[in-house]
Parts: sequence; structure tokens; C-alpha cells
Amino acid sequence: MSRLPCLGLILLSVSLSAAETPPLPPTPAPEFAEAQAWFGQFQTTPATTSASLPFTFTYDGQPSAKLLSGWTATHSERALDAQRQECVLTFTDPKSGLQLRCVAVSYRDYPTIEWTLYFKNTGSADTPILADINAIDARWASEGAEDPVLHHENGTFFPFSATDFMPHDTPLEAGKPLRLIPLLGRPSGGVMPYFNLARSPASGVIVVVGWPGAWVAEFAHGEKEGVHVTAGQERVHLRLHPGEEIRSPLMVVQFWRGDWIGAQNTWRRWMQAHNLPKLFGGPLHPVLWPSSGGQTDNMVQATEANQLLYINRYLEEKFPIEGWWMDAGWYENAGRWQEPLAFRVDRKRFPRGLRYVTDYVHQHGLKTLLWFEPERIMPTNELFKTHPDWLFPNLITKRLSKLFYFGNPAALAWRTDEVSRVLDEEGIDVYRNDFNVVEPVELWRSHDPEDRQGIMENHHVVGYLAYYDALLRRHPGLMIDSCAGGGSRNDLETMRRALPFYRSDYLFDVVSNQCQSYGQALWLPFNGTVPGEKQFSTYELRSDFACPAVLPCWNLPDRTLPYDLLRKTVREWQEYAPNYFGDFYPLTPPSLAPDVWVAWQFNRPEAGRGVVQAFRHDQSSYTSAHFKLRGLDPAARYRLTDVDAPNTPKTFTGRELMEAGFDVLVPEKPGAVIINYQKL
Repeated sequence: MSRLPCLGLILLSVSLSAAETPPLPPTPAPEFAEAQAWFGQFQTTPATTSASLPFTFTYDGQPSAKLLSGWTATHSERALDAQRQECVLTFTDPKSGLQLRCVAVSYRDYPTIEWTLYFKNTGSADTPILADINAIDARWASEGAEDPVLHHENGTFFPFSATDFMPHDTPLEAGKPLRLIPLLGRPSGGVMPYFNLARSPASGVIVVVGWPGAWVAEFAHGEKEGVHVTAGQERVHLRLHPGEEIRSPLMVVQFWRGDWIGAQNTWRRWMQAHNLPKLFGGPLHPVLWPSSGGQTDNMVQATEANQLLYINRYLEEKFPIEGWWMDAGWYENAGRWQEPLAFRVDRKRFPRGLRYVTDYVHQHGLKTLLWFEPERIMPTNELFKTHPDWLFPNLITKRLSKLFYFGNPAALAWRTDEVSRVLDEEGIDVYRNDFNVVEPVELWRSHDPEDRQGIMENHHVVGYLAYYDALLRRHPGLMIDSCAGGGSRNDLETMRRALPFYRSDYLFDVVSNQCQSYGQALWLPFNGTVPGEKQFSTYELRSDFACPAVLPCWNLPDRTLPYDLLRKTVREWQEYAPNYFGDFYPLTPPSLAPDVWVAWQFNRPEAGRGVVQAFRHDQSSYTSAHFKLRGLDPAARYRLTDVDAPNTPKTFTGRELMEAGFDVLVPEKPGAVIINYQKL
């Protein structure tokens, strides 16, 4: 779908002579009008509207709606740029000095509002108890005869599962609230923090929780009250010390009219326009980024010689790689992925440092990626003895590893300096951040005093984001790969700083890979996976290449691999993969069942191009399927080309493809078909 109308056009003033008749102002699209009205809650005089603000909390046992009207209030606005307007509300309790600052932003080019709450103790003594912070507390009327439906999806599980990122459509029954909490405090553990609430089949609102920690979201449908939505950090019940500040999750709402899949495409476009990092300063694009990890135990057995060997083989075979990926194990004491006090290159295996390898990579016009895990600290780490004050043991499960606490300013500064040194000395372009801390929420909470519940998590989350910000500030052009234990930190705050080159640790299951690509495409236009070392059938390769970032670990020193098929697959992927950044339309439900098809369409209306990808599972009895496409120009003609039959293209009108549809044939089972189309 094309970009929605721009509210900025609505707000322009026109200078007219007295003889002219002023034209009627354009009527904003309903979703923009709703977003504008929502932002109005933050723009009016705070003292008179505190009861209607879309967030709540309790303070000293009293609800915020009752308290804020008696607090000192200020309001300011400014234009951040041509498309964003910021509004800041500040409330200060005259008795204790607790200050609430709400920073809200409205987008003129998308029907989107976001806000974050900051609580600071400006007084001279500890505050009373601040608790139950709902960063969003809002109601939306149901607009249809049927129950509202929540469109959401799994996150990544631990242990990891074939159902990682599987989408769900959950009707919200009256009187049965749906409460969602990520597993173990990993922000996209088990459930993704992205939700599309369809108030009716033709209207709704996307609600997203940006919090790299333990959040909670609840959707409660009442017959008359509509849908009550609350979300925030899961546990907050604390006093703030003098000068201390905490923050809420970032909240985003995006309104829509039409259908929920169209709304997902508005979201995808907003993510690319205003959120996801640029890829090395330019637009997002497909990347082929190999490693030797499958042959060298990540990099535990890597050496300068074998790294150059693998790089040269990719260059010799003329694969269009963009960079070289160096994973865990490049440092001293790498036998069990246990890093020492400093991230030090193992000079026995890399006598000239990683810099010799990265200089070689750069000489060939490629980029470098290097793995780090800054937060999980094992017992052999020297920090156990030198800085126990920087580490959190798990006081609940007694796990051996400890958490490096980003909430400690000295620890944060030290780790930032240490990693920055390695990035500079070794010539690294992409910083890969792993996160194998299994249960961060237990670590945080086991160290919270009774009257400070949630404080350790809040400070750690703020420090983690500050760490990313500092790395990006110190290293212009640096990319961050949010590996995060295989997709466990795909929250919006992280995605504004990093890209998920590696989406899940559940690898090499091609049917799961299809569904992971399907689920990720609904929310994150950029994501990646690792093809299996020996998955060389056309069906397997097309399933593995069903995403923008492909990270192969092929054993290229083996010259018996099916190189013609690999080159053909990569060449085809280069042709259709740019469409992954267009609009996404599911053509079937997602499914792991062995007897079905899974299919989808990516469409770039601006380019007049798109692709249909269809996968027939190994027990499906159907050799063909019939699909209707979306997002096309009904009056235009389109040429469809099956990549397996490039000399026999077919031509249809956009209207025929959208209304009558067309047949797709996959005679093999399992089998996959790729159909490119182009507007004529």
C-alpha cells in the first residue's frame, strides 16, 4: 500500500487575497484524525486534563488521576523535524519533590503517537512508594458485532522451539482478560511486545511496548466498556532516593482503518522510515554475510590461516558477500566461551591480531562483524575477584554465571571503554551483542530491597540502552547486531539501535524457517538466519533464503559442494530479495503442519515489482494452489515469471490477479516456487 496522507498538509496555512474564496481544508483520513485527537491529550493544559491522560500510577497509595491535578504542571512543545512534533508535560509534587516528565511525539506522515514517562526525585529525602506504573492505560470502544481480535505472535523460546515467532489471532472474550508477560525477563522471550488490536475487521490500533526487560501487557474486553489496555514494566513498587530517576517503557500506538494486514504494512513502512538503523548509512538491503562458524566451533578453533582460507574461498567462488562474520571464541580462554577480564584477542591463534584478518576483508571492499557478550560473566572471569560489586549472582537458582550490571555507572563506563578499544584496534564494522543470561528478571529481583522492587531492572535497562548509544556515538557508522541469545531482545527500543541479523537459535528446520520469516515480516522488515551446512536441496535453500539477511556457514574448502545450485539460489535471491522491504501480504496461514502450503507476497508498488513465494510441505496432497494478490494497480498489466521457467512468463492485469487470482503449481513435495512479477 502507498504511504498514507501526510498530516502536515492539513496544517499548512495559505495566504489569500480578500477577493479569493478560501478552499475548504482537506479532511484527514480517519486514522490520522484519531491519532491527532490522541496527541491532543498531551497538548492541553495538564492541570485540567490529568484524569484523561493515557497512563496511570499510584503514589503513596493514591491514584495518579487524583494526584496530578494538585501538582505543579508545565507544558512545552517543539518541532523535532518536518515530520515529528514533541510535547513535554511535567508534573511536580510540591510535598515530596517527585517529578513526572512525559515526553510524547506525534508523527505527521504516519498515524502514530509515542511517549515515555520519567520519574525523578528532586527532593532531599526518599520518596513515598511509587507503584503500579501503567505506561499505557487506555480504553477503545469495540466497533463490530464480533469480539475484538488481538493479532500477536510468539517470541523466541528457551529452550528454543520450532514455534519461534509463530503468529496468533486471539479473539478477546468479554470478561476474560488476556495477560501477556515475556519469559524470564527476556523482552521477546516467548511473546513479542508488538500487538495489533482489531476493534472490528475494518478498524483498530497497534500497541507496542518498547522495553528491554520484563514488561506486562493486558487486554481486557468488557461488553460496554470496550477494550481496556494496560502495559508497563511488570513490577514497580519502590522509593526513589534523592536525585534518582527511573523511566517507563516506550509506548507506541498507531491507528488504522481498512484491514489489519494493511495496518501491518503501515507499521513496516513506519519502522523503516523512523526506527530501524540505516545499513551502513544507506537504506536497508539484503545481505549475504558468511562465517566459518560451522567448521570452527564458532571461532573456538579459528585461526588467522583458516579465516583467510574461508574468506578466499567465498571470493574465489564469486559469492556476492557483504562482510565476514567472526563469532564467539576469538579471545583468550575460549574453550568454553569464557572471556577474561578484558576482551583480548588470542595471540596464539591470531599472532597479528584480528586486525590482520579485518584489514584483508576491508581490502576487498567488505565489512567485518565481531561477537561480544558483555553481560554474562562466568566463574573463570577475573571480574569475579576484581569487581564483584559489578556483578549480580542469581540468588534464586544459584546459577554459576553472574550478570554484569549495566546499572552501575562505573561498570558501564569500563565496559564501554573496553569494547570501544577492541572495535578500534581490530577494525570492526558490526558489533554483535549476544545475551545468554537465561533469567535476567530473577537476577534483578533477587537484589531488589523490599521497598525498591523493580529498581535494579530499571537501572540495568537504562544502562544497556546508554551502552548502545555510547558505542554508536563513539563509532560513527557502526552497526549493532542484536543476536541476544537468538532473538530475545527484539523490543522497539533495541530495534532503534540494532538490527536482528540473527533472529533465532532454532535453526536448520526449514518449515520453522518459513514460519519465522512469515512472523518476523509482520513486524520487523529486516531479519536473518543461518542456512544449514548440508541443506542443499532447492526446497531447503529457498526456505533458508526467505529473509533479507542470510548468514551461511558453508564448508567452502570442500570443492564437492553443489556450487552451481548455490550460485543459482543466490542469484535468484538477489533478484527478488529487495522486495522484502516492500509490503507483506500473507497468502496462507502460517503452519508447521506437514500437509499444507505456506505462501506469501511481497509487493513494492513504488517500483512496480514484487514476488510470490510458496512452499508445499512434504505430506501435502495438493500439487497446485490458487492465490489472489494484493496492492496492485488494477488497470496495469503485470508480467509473472517463475524462476524455474524464465522463458515462459505470463501476463495478467492487476485486476485479474487481485479479483480472480492465478494458479501456482508445485509438482514436487516438498517443493518451493518463486514467482517474480513486474508492472509493464
